[in-house]
Amino acid sequence: MGKHVVVGAGQVGSELVRQLAGLGHEVVVVSRSGSGPDLPGVRRAAVDAADQTALTALTRGADTLYNCVNPPYHRWPTDWPPIAGSLLGTAETTGADYVMLGNLYVYAPPTGPMTEDLPLRPESVKAQVRVRMWEQALAAHRAGRIRCTEVRGSDFFGPGALDQSHLGERFVPRLLAGKALKHVADPDQPHSWTYIPDAAAALAIAGTDERSWGRAWHIPTAPPMSYRQVAERMSELAGVAMPKVGSYPAWMIDALGLANPMLGEIKHVRYQFARPFVLDSSAFQNTFGVAPTPAGEALSATVAWWRERAAAAA
Repeated sequence: MGKHVVVGAGQVGSELVRQLAGLGHEVVVVSRSGSGPDLPGVRRAAVDAADQTALTALTRGADTLYNCVNPPYHRWPTDWPPIAGSLLGTAETTGADYVMLGNLYVYAPPTGPMTEDLPLRPESVKAQVRVRMWEQALAAHRAGRIRCTEVRGSDFFGPGALDQSHLGERFVPRLLAGKALKHVADPDQPHSWTYIPDAAAALAIAGTDERSWGRAWHIPTAPPMSYRQVAERMSELAGVAMPKVGSYPAWMIDALGLANPMLGEIKHVRYQFARPFVLDSSAFQNTFGVAPTPAGEALSATVAWWRERAAAAA
């Protein structure tokens, strides 16, 4: 078994820590607060990811370094460059392999299913930040300074997904309570949703399999479902009545965004719900022999997690 350093203790990072520890690896999880799963074989470290000196000290002797950091979207231009530079520098200094958790913002608005060979044509300044991160890491890989890969997913959902998920705390608790749901755009457009445990499993595979290096991969993701279809299926699985489903008008979100920076950023990603937004993960599935968790199983686990959370709070 090896040593793995996971930077970021959010929804995907924490699940990756649990899966790596379950496989018997030594794991160091790094976050500003020192949070993360409290498990045998897991060390939690309170370190700023932009502090390369501290991060390098933690990563020495590690097999793989994982970038699961997730700054608030409206702060990407200021927060990502020093963090990305620190992680890349740490990989070069320590010799650890480098795995990045990415997203689909790096592509232009799709006209068909998205594959990894699409050109990188981000629609916003913030998304351009993610492209530069990958291009810098890939350049270091091609120069022989590191080995790297990036795994890209669509919108995340599942246990642990809270305010940053369209299927998180603004969705599941309201659905279970029979309250109306409102989406940021057309609720009937086909959309790919990536299950958090599948994302973590893909990261773990990418960080331990020699076939992963030097390219990007799409995380195994189930067939697309519209926002309304997710609500219908989850209601059925949860045994509750199907709530009303609608959408906010664009002008309302833009107006609210004047006071709320996170809401203000929705205009940059609204295109992802204005047309079919479908991820093709066949390359990863065929290469590594894995499949996404079936939608019914993933949605049932999500409902169970929220019900357990509500029971614990009560």
